[in-house]
Amino acid sequence: MKRILIKEIFSGKQVGQEVTVCGWVRTKRESKGVAFLALSDGSAQDTLQLVVPGESPAYDQLHRCNTGAAISAKGMLKESPAKGQKYEVEVSEVEVFGETDPEKYPLQKKGHTLEFLREIGHLRPRTNTYGAIFRLRNVLADAIHEFFQNRGFIWVHTPIITASDCEGAGELFTVTSLDLDSLPKREEGGIDFSRDLFGRRTFLTVSGQLEAEFLAMSLGNVYTFGPTFRAEDSNTTRHLSEFWMVEPEMAFADLKDDMELAEEFFRFLCSQAIERGEKELSFLEKQYKKISLTELSRLAQTPFVHITYSDAIRELQVAKQTFEFPVEWGLDLQSEHERYLVDRVFNGPVIVTDYPKEIKAFYMRLNPDGKTVAAMDVLVPKVGEIIGGSQREERLDML
Repeated sequence: MKRILIKEIFSGKQVGQEVTVCGWVRTKRESKGVAFLALSDGSAQDTLQLVVPGESPAYDQLHRCNTGAAISAKGMLKESPAKGQKYEVEVSEVEVFGETDPEKYPLQKKGHTLEFLREIGHLRPRTNTYGAIFRLRNVLADAIHEFFQNRGFIWVHTPIITASDCEGAGELFTVTSLDLDSLPKREEGGIDFSRDLFGRRTFLTVSGQLEAEFLAMSLGNVYTFGPTFRAEDSNTTRHLSEFWMVEPEMAFADLKDDMELAEEFFRFLCSQAIERGEKELSFLEKQYKKISLTELSRLAQTPFVHITYSDAIRELQVAKQTFEFPVEWGLDLQSEHERYLVDRVFNGPVIVTDYPKEIKAFYMRLNPDGKTVAAMDVLVPKVGEIIGGSQREERLDML
């Protein structure tokens, strides 16, 4: 069986030809001796309408084609006379691979809350919301690789299980092969990890930065892209226990190169999301009101504003808004400060540079003023910080 993906059907190249499509029935309705099925195969945001005439042999299979049923359908692809859709398949054959009980199948035509969908994790990818999210993630993951590969970067794979804490935050998940019901103890107290699989305590990675840094000293420009884990007990939209992170490292580069790469990267991903995921973004914008295609398009074309940390502090100190956290030189910027700068002051992406050395990592290059380091954070509207980076300190005497 050679099937055609629904996203390919929507190109219209097969109009007038017999096609075979496979997928899961979203809805079924019957009217005056003809039936209409909405079919999804996960490849596109929109469903494909299947028209089953009463005289078609496939009509006898309709009682098995309830919402959620897995089927294949063969028929002629035609331009649709109905509003809201360009194409439809006039079905001549239907094969049912898996039936559903319409009284028990949990995904019905009505809307479902995200809380409810958490209870049926094996089925929620069939919903419009999760289908859109997974397809967008696919677009962005592909775009990430395209961006770096086109610039000569090498994708490197760093360990998931590690004995180091690159971020120094101490918020790590421990990985152990020890019997949790009978943990060996040291004489001075604490768990004896010398008896663990690796002979020492190990964790899920919080960052591949350490490995990427020494790989860059042999391979040149490299990047990591993979899962990262943080044992942060914080129930906010800014903290996740597991997420995917991109970490580029460049040899023979300075902070200016770092900032240029970050800006090009962000704008490229915005443009790719719009170009290749417009249907998904439009759905999410309409459904959740948290994504704006217009705003995303603007961000993809807007040059970033550059401002030093010191100037950012001055902007915040003269602000007419009252902040929950104090604003003074030497303190790190909080989320409310970052959002004020991008949403109220500059109305666009901002790169803040030259932070006080006391609030940044030791490996960031000290500036000539002796007070600040060559670090930068990219701030974007509605979010705040989205990219962080720095020029590494290469002078041994400074380290």
